[in-house]
Amino acid sequence: MTRTDPPGAPARPDRRVALLAGAVVLLAVCAGASLAVGAGGTPPREVWRALTAYAGTDHHVIVRDMRAPRTVLAVCVGAALGAAGALIQTLTRNPLAEPGILGVTSGAGFAITVGTVLGIAGSQTAQLGLALAGAVVASLVVYGVGRTAPLRLVLAGVAFTFVLSGMSLALRLLHPDVLDRFRFWSVGSLAGREQTPYELPLLVIAAALAGALLAARPLAGIALGDDVAHALGARVARTRAAVLALVTVLAAAATAVAGPIAFVGLIVPHLARHAARGSIPWLMTFTMLLGPILLLVSDIGARVLLPTGEVPVAVVTAFLGGPALIWVVRRYGAVQP
Repeated sequence: MTRTDPPGAPARPDRRVALLAGAVVLLAVCAGASLAVGAGGTPPREVWRALTAYAGTDHHVIVRDMRAPRTVLAVCVGAALGAAGALIQTLTRNPLAEPGILGVTSGAGFAITVGTVLGIAGSQTAQLGLALAGAVVASLVVYGVGRTAPLRLVLAGVAFTFVLSGMSLALRLLHPDVLDRFRFWSVGSLAGREQTPYELPLLVIAAALAGALLAARPLAGIALGDDVAHALGARVARTRAAVLALVTVLAAAATAVAGPIAFVGLIVPHLARHAARGSIPWLMTFTMLLGPILLLVSDIGARVLLPTGEVPVAVVTAFLGGPALIWVVRRYGAVQP
């Protein structure tokens, strides 16, 4: 027999609401761990006192002046990369799409490197502008080469990423003094960015995340195909342009803050898709929570993996993302003709 609820009974809560609450709690736990874990561990009691009753002790200085800004950076960058990955995967209907793989973050990073060599990347606004310009050019080049097939798009992005990474490395070797302060940033790291002004990039990320939530509903129609989207009254061209702009802004702003960090935008949407159960608005919401969780966990691991120093967080995400990419490729290839 089929079980039915009696008339007037309250509806059972959506499973997604419970998962969302669990993700919020997990994010809070990871943020707390990020404030406490490091080369010198800080007791949870001292973390709380540093946030609520700052006394200037060594523990309080470490928590307030170093780990708290770093945690905020990880949350914002993780949300930006996760949302950008979800947007581009949904728009292109390509499970392999991701800003790092498609060359967007490498384009932003290369532009900042060139700007630093030329002496025009000294301000927060200049770095963000260079990152946006580089991301736009990289997006246009990769899309122009590989737009005819999903796998060709990925291959074009990977090839372009290697080219830009090699050119960036050559510039760093030719101008070591100029680029010395970018040595951690250039490999994708949150270390050394704690005292750097980052209000403008974070405001841009926040605005773009709000735009991504607004674009989720019209994007859901495009995910069903252009013909269906037109039948539903969606403005396909306008929505596609807006989503591409949001992906570029999110990836560029995240790169300007933390350097090129790959695979977050690949892993997070696949994790969030199971929880979203086919809803694009829910997918965007989950990616904005799971992205920070993944980056916080990776950053905590980066601090404790080596006894004598830190590993750049991009190395940890690459270590996690490599197997994830293999799994996605195998699964993706299995369903294609």
